[in-house]
Amino acid sequence: MNMREQLKERYGKPHLSYSSLKYALGDMRQWEKYMNGTLFKESDALRFGSLYDCLLLTPEEAPKIYAVMNDEELIEGIEARNPRATKEYKQRVKDFEETIKSEGKQAVNSEDWQKALDMIDRMSDEGLLDECLSKGEAQVEFNEDIDGVPLKGFIDYVHPDFVLDSKSTRSMDKFRYDVNSFCYDIQAYIYTMVTGKDEFYWLVQEKNDPYYPGLVRCSEKTLFAGEMKYNEAVANVKAWMQTDENMLNGIARFEV
Repeated sequence: MNMREQLKERYGKPHLSYSSLKYALGDMRQWEKYMNGTLFKESDALRFGSLYDCLLLTPEEAPKIYAVMNDEELIEGIEARNPRATKEYKQRVKDFEETIKSEGKQAVNSEDWQKALDMIDRMSDEGLLDECLSKGEAQVEFNEDIDGVPLKGFIDYVHPDFVLDSKSTRSMDKFRYDVNSFCYDIQAYIYTMVTGKDEFYWLVQEKNDPYYPGLVRCSEKTLFAGEMKYNEAVANVKAWMQTDENMLNGIARFEV
């Protein structure tokens, strides 16, 4: 039985992804929860990141996915010093979210929507949209076996000359540390391996006004670090799946 079949039989998910391999570098019980679909990490930051990516990379899809809450309409007629703190306001928000959900869409507040648009405007003003996102294809799906490892995911943007991933960040100066701590280097390695392209870039933008943008090249050193992490994660997955379930443990053992 190959790895794809093993994963399918055990988890109902016949592939690995960047996210799953990131978890496989740590506690394998957390990786197991991710594969079983019981590890949920929802946050305002993740929701905003998804909105921003959609408006940046596939803006034509945004109206099909999102509905913007008009806060002025929601507070209209509420007689209170702080209308947003009232039960009536909260109920209106809840009703709006439930209605939109029934239509298969996600509710988003007008502040986040406008912030994402302002960020993209800054990116456009600096010429980065024309430079990076005018000659390729956005949201490219892949589902391939690489050296016996089934990999699936979506690449933000494939340019004729390079692969690109969009990231928002707290600080441009700290992004180099984010690459390591969030394992963006694994992602870079996987995407270059799948596409066969040598050049990988991150299109990075700060989330605070005035939304400083940047184009960050993935160095050979960082790509190599991603390859090493990838190999370690895959080895951890293989070892975990080949161990009798009664003997599995989530104990870290290493030397420093």
